[in-house]
Amino acid sequence: MGSFKPLLPLIETSLIERLIQLFRSAGINDIRVVVGHRADEVTPLIEMLGVQSIVNRSYHDGMFSSVLTGIQSLTLSTSGFFILPVDVPLVRRQTLLDLLNAFFQRNGKICYPTFLGERGHPPLLSMAFAQKIKCWSGHNGLRGFLALHENDAAEVPVADQYILKDLDTPVDYQWMVKRIKRYAIPTAAECRALMTKRLIVPERVFDHCRAVAGVALCIGKALKAAGCRLDLGLIVSAALVHDLARGKPNHTAEGSRVLREMEFPLLADIVEVHMDLSITNWVPITEAEVVFLADKLIQGHHRVDLSERFQSKLTKYGGDPVIRDRILSRKKNAFKVKNRVEAFLGKQIVELWPVCSKKPTNILRLNHDRAEAPLTLS
Repeated sequence: MGSFKPLLPLIETSLIERLIQLFRSAGINDIRVVVGHRADEVTPLIEMLGVQSIVNRSYHDGMFSSVLTGIQSLTLSTSGFFILPVDVPLVRRQTLLDLLNAFFQRNGKICYPTFLGERGHPPLLSMAFAQKIKCWSGHNGLRGFLALHENDAAEVPVADQYILKDLDTPVDYQWMVKRIKRYAIPTAAECRALMTKRLIVPERVFDHCRAVAGVALCIGKALKAAGCRLDLGLIVSAALVHDLARGKPNHTAEGSRVLREMEFPLLADIVEVHMDLSITNWVPITEAEVVFLADKLIQGHHRVDLSERFQSKLTKYGGDPVIRDRILSRKKNAFKVKNRVEAFLGKQIVELWPVCSKKPTNILRLNHDRAEAPLTLS
């Protein structure tokens, strides 16, 4: 790296401070930092934060010596322990919570977080493995030990691409500094992991969400090109997860609740109003309006005319006066948003379709290694 990793700045904190705050936010207060190289520089900060520092005097022997030092400090009352290198600083709080939940459901063992099938940091191990690790020969370090215990392993799918990202070079660091500014907006790949791995929504639901994301992106790009200030990454991510609670009572509120718990408040705000929303004419067009309109322009995973969509709804459910009023309200708002968008663009939305994919269920290139949200039509 060329710099001392634990003290690298990140917004208004350092990497080591961020990780301490991360574990505390997940309800873990017994946090132990193993120090060795340049220990005198990091120990005062650790102690100021009320965290125990464990000195590894054999740090020259490599990372496994630090793992051993940390494990040797644990007491028998410990039920399990995480191991996380300081150079994996962007792990999400929800990842720790998901690991803890899986760990206690399994009565211990070894839990690995996985992102789209790939294992990352941090593993959560039962204290039952501590003595075995202490006796390990050290061949291939902790990885070598864990490879012998696959029968005790459980993989926990998480919507967190950062479990795979460690910082080894200045380029990695610059990537991290750029990504942290958009940390509250999951990438398209993280949305995919949330929908298909963590929540496992029905395939037809995710197909619909991808189709909505494609139309929303198409409209959003056109609006932005015309001078409207919109966050395209936010539009795509919100569209990809807007129906994450489909099938549950009041699925908009439930979806919003899930996203707020995962610390995605911007997405939660949009998901909460994707069925219906109030519109103020003098306010600039918002990301929520774009997702709302795109959702109304997609039925299943196919584009539809607004009038046809609402007429089919009225034909099917219009016999109930309460439901009929809701449908008419959404129809009114959908046309209001459509008119606002077309007025801003100076053309009809249907004129945008030629630049959109002919396969709206397969429009997004989900590349989780890019710092920016993947917005390319494929």
